[in-house]
Amino acid sequence: MNLADFKGVWVFAEQRGGELQKVSLELLGEGRKIADKLGVELTALLLGHNVEGLATTLGEHGADKVILADHEELANYTTDGYTKVICDLATERKPGILFIGATFIGRDLGPRVAARLTTGLTADCTQLDVVPEENGALLATRPAFGGNLMATIACPDHRPQMATVRPGVFSKVEEKNEKFEIEKIEVALTSADIRTKVIEVVKDAKDVVDIGEAKVLVAGGRGMGSQENFNKLKELAEVLGGTVAASRGAIDKGWIERDYQVGQTGKTVRPSIYIACGISGAIQHTAGMQDSDMIIAINKDESAPIMKIADYAIVGDVNKVLPELVAQFKAVVE
Repeated sequence: MNLADFKGVWVFAEQRGGELQKVSLELLGEGRKIADKLGVELTALLLGHNVEGLATTLGEHGADKVILADHEELANYTTDGYTKVICDLATERKPGILFIGATFIGRDLGPRVAARLTTGLTADCTQLDVVPEENGALLATRPAFGGNLMATIACPDHRPQMATVRPGVFSKVEEKNEKFEIEKIEVALTSADIRTKVIEVVKDAKDVVDIGEAKVLVAGGRGMGSQENFNKLKELAEVLGGTVAASRGAIDKGWIERDYQVGQTGKTVRPSIYIACGISGAIQHTAGMQDSDMIIAINKDESAPIMKIADYAIVGDVNKVLPELVAQFKAVVE
């Protein structure tokens, strides 16, 4: 394999039901930085049926080129269909790097594509970098050993270099890109290529707030002590116009649904204000919130890891501090 033959950064632009997933735009934002560092083209791969209108959005958010694979067999995601189209393209055009969002679809698609292309895959990454001097080596960082440390992984001998990336980790391009190309390709795909048939898509509506979109998060951990104490977080969140979240400790106690979990096994968030209440700050948790604009920690243990990354640390009993905070913020609001 001649590594010099492989050039360009590709991003799989995930869409569901004709709606782009936000991780696609986040990946384009980070992909733009990496492509510029390498001096190569950034390409978005858009697969689906009747989704041509999404191609412009991808171009405006940083892609130099959008490859559009529009086919009726791609209307619903299937592992076989999407894998074949992506692998055929990658084999023909030889990208150096391929990014996929670490969503339910991406975690299924990424390993299958990597296996078929006989290359490596770093899963669930939280940080990316490249070394132009070393054949554009991708350095992908992710939590390892149960989240007790962060490992940086490289794939020196195979291409494309692949990584799935956690939603919410990176930011999308804010400046509107005006110069991009949309290339619609012919898809060599038949129903015989797809072993699994989608008979019906049933959506189950749940009244759950997306904590990844919240500007203010009030998160509680095992240190809250009880369900009753955990419920007190809601009052502070309401005063600040925010949302309640939790560490895995609180989730395991059953104090709130798993959809509200922040951390390695939950969601990655970047709110303007993150208030950590009764959370010790293990790396499994901080990996999901350390990029918040402002971190306020409340903990009776002044040596807790969360206190070291906090912008403001309050040492004390969280159940005594919370009512005072609520009263102070109410006074300001009123």
